[in-house]
Amino acid sequence: MINSMSPITPLTALAPLSALKGLDGAAERPQAEAPLGGFEQIFRSAVDAVKEADAEKTQLQYLDATGQLDNPAQLMLAGSKYEMSVSLLTQLRNRALEAYNELMRISL
Repeated sequence: MINSMSPITPLTALAPLSALKGLDGAAERPQAEAPLGGFEQIFRSAVDAVKEADAEKTQLQYLDATGQLDNPAQLMLAGSKYEMSVSLLTQLRNRALEAYNELMRISL
């Protein structure tokens, strides 16, 4: 059973302004989907890892609470895995914000 009140909400990509109708007076042009690369791919995989670790931990907690878990060490490992994945995601977010703030301080 997965907790519906997850503390992390996934980010959704915004459509580019040129894709919106009526802004440039031209007809809407189909655009090829760009492959994920660089930071976006890393960040999405970190978010997915947090979701998977949370689901695994929640499932093992349920099994433990109902007496169906044979090996309690699995729950401890799943909890540690979840904590580490959340920590990694937090560090990625912090580094991204630091890089963004550094770019904003650059004067052209």
